[in-house]
Amino acid sequence: MSILLTGGDGYIGWPTALRLASQTDDRVVMIDNFARRSWVEEIGSISAQPVVSMDERVTAARRVHGLQNLSFVEGDLTDREFVDEILQVHEPEVIVHTAAQPSAPYSQINGERANYTQHNNMQATRNLAFGLYENNLTETHLIETTTTGVYGAPEFRIPEGGAVMENDGERDEVPFPAMAGSWYHLTKSHDAANLRLAHDQFDLPISDVRTAITYGAGTPETTADSLLTTRFDFDYYFGVVAHRFVAQAIAGYPITVYGKGEQRKPFIALEDAVEGLTRLALNDPQTRQQDHTVYNQVTRAISIVEMANTIADVAREFGLETTVEHFENPRDEDETHKMEIENTRYADLIDGQSVTFEAGCRELFSTLVEYEDRITAYEDRFLPSVLEDREN
Repeated sequence: MSILLTGGDGYIGWPTALRLASQTDDRVVMIDNFARRSWVEEIGSISAQPVVSMDERVTAARRVHGLQNLSFVEGDLTDREFVDEILQVHEPEVIVHTAAQPSAPYSQINGERANYTQHNNMQATRNLAFGLYENNLTETHLIETTTTGVYGAPEFRIPEGGAVMENDGERDEVPFPAMAGSWYHLTKSHDAANLRLAHDQFDLPISDVRTAITYGAGTPETTADSLLTTRFDFDYYFGVVAHRFVAQAIAGYPITVYGKGEQRKPFIALEDAVEGLTRLALNDPQTRQQDHTVYNQVTRAISIVEMANTIADVAREFGLETTVEHFENPRDEDETHKMEIENTRYADLIDGQSVTFEAGCRELFSTLVEYEDRITAYEDRFLPSVLEDREN
């Protein structure tokens, strides 16, 4: 058996590949075109944790963890010929598709980035779906990390996949309508629809894993050696809000909350996300669901202000004095939205495993204080002007 993991150089992809390879004797083949490194460099940022070349990563994984079953192929999933070739050569029984341009702010910069994001993300997913069908690999389990962002922010509890609609007394469950709020999130809305169609037309077993905002600096596999670290982005474009808050605290700046910050967002620790994807990929083909299944990959919803206060409290445990300050919100959003989201299938998948946000923050600080100089150098270049703009 072989497992293909796309986006193997990425924040979630790399630790998931290590976890998979450590829990199976089957081949785990990573694919990536290193675009994430280019995007981050393009906007003038860095990973707080230095990330070495893929050759160095794979060599270290074999030396440290004995993962002789882990390999890497460089390639672009928007290239249909490359996708066909990789499927024909490896004939995977499982594909874990984590490759994407994942930044909403990056996709919003201008029309060029919006077009690039939509082409890149949707073309890759379509190529995989059609590649499996046209290469007679319709038993292959296709797992894609989409996003909880496809749901938007409705005023009712978000279901795990479908929603019940009623008209003229008739009721039926239908796909949840795409209410995404960025050009990036809409790519995942389209992916979700295309995955459903691929299942209906090609009878592909599909797991649509709607991943929440993911935070964390590593997993046991990536922290075993400095050459195995996963990337950690903390800038405005590629750093999630928890990472930005931690970086601000480490650099000695106030934690900046826009507006009231009472709106809740769905979150999951990197460890919990990696564990869920691994379990899905390694499910026995005879027992896993041969259907189209949606998982809300989230462990809880947290308000932005609660997150900021928790991070400030944990920062003090590490001798870092910081404050939480509120600034005028530049975004058009409901600052008090109380998101509720179902996650029954995902909680069952990981047997209720859930890293608490406070524990996750301690892991972030204990890891990242080592890179204080890198973080502070970046924040000193960009954050003062941002804060000044917010005050004015």
